[in-house]
Parts: sequence; C-alpha cells; structure tokens
Amino acid sequence: MQHLSSADRHVDPSLGVPAAPSDAARRYRPELQGLRAVAVLLVVVYHVWLGRVSGGVDVFFLISGFLVTGQLVRAVVRGGIDFAALWGRMVRRLFPAALTVLAAVIVVGVLVLPENRWFQTIREVVAAALYLENWQLVADAADYFHQHDEASVVQHFWSLSIQGQFYLVWPVAIAVVAVVARLLGVGVRRAVAWFLVVVFAGSLAYSVVLTGSDQPLAYFHSLTRVWEFAFGGLLALVVDRVALSRGARVLLGWTGLVGLVACGLVLTVGSVFPGWLALWPTACGAAVIAAGTTGSAVGVDRFLASPWARYLGDLSYALYLWHWPVLVFYLVIRHREAVGLAGGVFIIAVSAALAVATHHLVELPTRRTGSARTRDSYRLGVLLLVPVLVAAGCWQWVSEREAASYQAAVDDPDHPGAPALAPDFEYWGAEDASIVPPMVTLPRDFAGITGSRCVFSPANRELEICTAPGSGAPRKRIVVVGDSHMQQFLAALAPIAHRRNWQLTYVLRGACPFSADSEVVPGEAGCVKWNADAAREIRAMRPDLVFTNGTRDVRVGLTEQTPEGFVARWRELDRAGIPVLAVRDNPRFSVAPSACLVANGMDPGPCSVPRAELLATEAPYTRLTDLPPNVSFADFSDWICDYELCPPVVGNVHVYLDDNHLSATYVTTMTPFVERELVARLGE
Repeated sequence: MQHLSSADRHVDPSLGVPAAPSDAARRYRPELQGLRAVAVLLVVVYHVWLGRVSGGVDVFFLISGFLVTGQLVRAVVRGGIDFAALWGRMVRRLFPAALTVLAAVIVVGVLVLPENRWFQTIREVVAAALYLENWQLVADAADYFHQHDEASVVQHFWSLSIQGQFYLVWPVAIAVVAVVARLLGVGVRRAVAWFLVVVFAGSLAYSVVLTGSDQPLAYFHSLTRVWEFAFGGLLALVVDRVALSRGARVLLGWTGLVGLVACGLVLTVGSVFPGWLALWPTACGAAVIAAGTTGSAVGVDRFLASPWARYLGDLSYALYLWHWPVLVFYLVIRHREAVGLAGGVFIIAVSAALAVATHHLVELPTRRTGSARTRDSYRLGVLLLVPVLVAAGCWQWVSEREAASYQAAVDDPDHPGAPALAPDFEYWGAEDASIVPPMVTLPRDFAGITGSRCVFSPANRELEICTAPGSGAPRKRIVVVGDSHMQQFLAALAPIAHRRNWQLTYVLRGACPFSADSEVVPGEAGCVKWNADAAREIRAMRPDLVFTNGTRDVRVGLTEQTPEGFVARWRELDRAGIPVLAVRDNPRFSVAPSACLVANGMDPGPCSVPRAELLATEAPYTRLTDLPPNVSFADFSDWICDYELCPPVVGNVHVYLDDNHLSATYVTTMTPFVERELVARLGE
C-alpha cells in the first residue's frame, strides 16, 4: 500500500529519481489518496465488525499497479530503470512501519498471547518480515493440522507480502519487455500493453479455476492476484486517452465509489474470492481513477481530494498495519470471539492513534532522512529487519525449551492421564502438578513415528505406506488405515508394537476415513480413489489385523454415525480373510477445549461437556444387523470421558490438542487400554 503524499509530487515514488517537472502535476492524483482512505476504512470496518471480505485490498493492488506501472514505463522511455534506487526507496517506504508493527507484535504477543499460539505467531512474524506471509498461509492451508489454526496476529500481512513481491518482480518484468520491444523494433508502450493484457488474462483465468478447486489456496496465492496489478497498469497506459464529458466523469466516479462501498454488503464473497468476483471492487476502483479530475463541485474527486481524505490516505498504510493486531489482541485479552459496537470503536480509535504516531514518528522521518542516498536505505532496512528476526528467533528458542520440558510417560504419577478415569483410581502425585503437555507445545502434540520407512503406492502417488521401525521377523502385522483420528492412536500403537515385536504399518490421509465413499467432503474423488487403492494394498499385505475408523462425527446433538461406506470396506476385507478392529470416534467440539481453558483461567468446569450430549449409550454400529463377521469394535470412550462429562483435562493431561484431535500425550496414557483390546483380538 504505497503512498504518494503531497511531499512526493515532484518525485517518482517508485523509482526514487526526480520526475520531469512538466509531468509532475499531471501525474499527481490527490484523489488517489482519498480512494486509499475509503479502501482502508472498508477493510478495517469489515474486519472489526463484519468478518467479511470488503474488496478494499483489491483496490490497493489496483492503485499500486496503476502508479508503479506508469512510473516504470516513463522511466524506460526516458532511458532505463535505476533498480538500486527503486528498491532502496521501497525499503525506506515499506520497512520502517511494517517492522515497527512486527516488533510490537512480538513484545505484546509474549505478554498476552496464550502459549499454544506462540509457534504459529513466530513463524508468521518471520514470514511477514520477509514478505512471504501469503505463502506461509498457503503452506498452513495445505497442512492438515494447521488448517484450523486461529487467525494469527499478522495474518493481514499476506496482502503486503504480495505487494512486496510485486515491487520486486514487476520492474524486472517491465525492463525485460522494454528490451525485447527495442530488439523487435516495437514501441515500448505498445509492448508493455500487450504484456499486461496477457498477464491480466492468464492470471484472472488461473484465479477463476483455482478458486473453484481450492479457494483457500487461491485467496493467498500471488499468481491469482497479479491480474489486479496488471489491470491497474493497463489503466495507467490508457487513462489519459479516455475523453469523457464532465457529467460522464461525475457519474462514473460516484458509480465506482458507491459500487466499491456496496461490494462486501451485496456479495457474500468469503468462500468464492478472488475469482470472477474480484472484478467488482477492482472495476469500481478503476472507475474512480478513470473519472479523474472532473472540475465539478459534486464530483467524487472533490470529496476524495479533500484534506481529511488525503490525510487518511497518508495514514492508510499504518492504519492497515495496526488494525488487525489491535483487533486480535483485544479479542484475546477480552476472551471474545467478536466485538460489539463500543469494542469496535475502541479498536479503531486505538489503531488510528497508533497509525498517526507511526506515520509522524516513523514513516515521515525515515523517508526524509538520507533519502537521496540509496546505500542508506539498504542499511536502514537491515538495521530494522535484523532485530525483528533476532527477537523472533529468541522467542522460538524459549518456546522450544518450554516445549521440551516434558516427555509423555505411561507411569508418571503426577500425570496419570486416562487411568485417572478408572473407578478404583487413587492419585499419588504432587498436589501442585502442572497440566501437560505445556500449552506452548500442545498444538504440535500429535502422534508420529520417527524413523519409519515410507513408500508411495505405484497405483497412487498420494498413497503413502509407512512401516514403523522394527527388528527381526514380526510376530504379528497390523495396518492402521483411515484419517487423522486413526493417526492419533500411533502414540499408543507404536510402543505396543515395538515391545511385542509386531510390525506396524500405517496408511493415512487427513479428512478421509477408510470408506467406500467420501463422508467428510461428499463426493471428493481423490478420497474415494485413495481409499480404493488403500484397500487394494491392504489386501495384498494380508495383515493379521486392520485398525480403522468405526464411527465418525461425534458432536453435541448425538450426530455420531457408522456410514455404510465403512461397512462396505469391512466386507471387502472379510472376503480377503482379514480381521478388522473398528474404533469408536472421540468427541468433536465447536471450540478447542484448550482455548476454552485459557478463556476460563484454566478452570475445566465451564469447558466440560455432558457426555450424554455427545455420546449415545449405545454406539451406532450396535444397531447394524448386516455386519461382516471379520469386524469387532473398540470403544475407548470410558477412557476419554467419565460417566457424566467429557472434560478437557484428565489426570493432569490435556485430552485434546485442538477441537477434535486427542493429544499424543493423552493417547500415550491410554496405551494399557489400547493394548488390552489388541491382545484380545490377536490372541496374544
């Protein structure tokens, strides 16, 4: 969200070189600052109160493309681009405010964020500082166990990261196009125009396709947003050639502004953005820019070029940077999921005050001091960036030490876990024993086996077959197949298999239980094929037992079920003579029990859900009459919930790492009960 304030009228804000005086007045567009003001207000209001996409960020992309492309084209026409000055000026303009906010996030985050959000915040702070936050969010969206992370304090840096990448790549692209144009004897402006058309069409098409197939990926992907910058660039090349009457300009300007304000209200764009719908806010922004200076007392430019609008436009970058951390910290401190009218006004007021202070005490001084020396700009960038990265590294080091402070054990008297639910249990541990695992490591406390030998199925490159390390000829062979709710049992199965010299093989895919259908995402072809190929591989292995899902969707309202697709797979294995142990699912919650604990001062009472609201007395598979004879069932509910409640903590151990997965530490304490079920089925 690059700025062009009145101080920059005669300076090319992208290239950092003096502009021709005759061009300065023509290129200074005061209404653009007002358009930025509207865009940032939309972003802030929608984030604070509505939780929806406003289209404001798309306008920022459009404006950046408009300004930077025009400046670059003028530069190459005049002789060339000074890349060192260009990027140096960008460093001086973008780094100070952004890194100031990131430094503040680290300090406040250490003080107020729950420890279970530390690792996520650290990695995103580093990504934001390096202008890679959008790709970090893409990676997290692709990682099954990060898909449900809470919105981080710096998540909004995704758009700044895309802009930073644009500032780095776009000048090189324009320079290359200019060189090719001269070699071919083609006009530079015409060559750039065709380049922008190709980029616009290709990026928009990719955005539409990817939004339809993987919207979370499309939302943060750099290539799905490039067309918005290209749109702005095309506008920069043609806007001065559009001849409109004063009345047409007035109408066009107000139509664009009203359309932009209405975008988020009219369109429910959260799950289908960017795609085609991103044309709405960008087209509206383009209409305002194309309207230009109307000279009319009722023109939108008169409103947008007013002193207050231009000043708010000057603050837009800092206001965008501050509003999201202030919002997230407010929600954390107040233990809220949303804000009311008064809370929202408070958040906006604090954000505005911080933006004013940042603009006057950080942005303006660093822009003015030594701005003519490119070398100083890079030095300033390093001096600002290094402390933030070092601080994030120190935070990571402290977090890792805390995470390593406890190792799960079956016989820990201070942390008995599941055995504490036994009717005759007596606690012999310390009265002041802590709850484990430490909150800082809880989100990462998921079962896994190091040293496994993994191969991909020749029939399906997404089907990974892993075998836990072992020694000698195994006495029994077990295959674990299904979704993440089967993977969580590896914390108990691995030590059992190692101790008894059983071969443990696991074939797992998140959100895809072992079934003939796709229940989690109905009709998902990839899951259906994965399960068919997994079944084929298991039949070829002929294990002594298959450990898999028996039910799914245990939620408040008694929604638990045993889908027919599960039974169909059991029948297939029955025909192959392979026994199946199907496991009853554990409860799922609307809010992670650990988050509830933090919000209630670690008091488990308000976070305990009545068992009768989650689990029926009889599991759903007991009502089925056509089950194949090879299947038996294991119900560990009594080792997760007591007779009346399903609590977040049992025996000083966190039961859940998120809103539906058991923590590896807790599953480890369930080992004796899991082993008892396996021995009964395997005859050992």
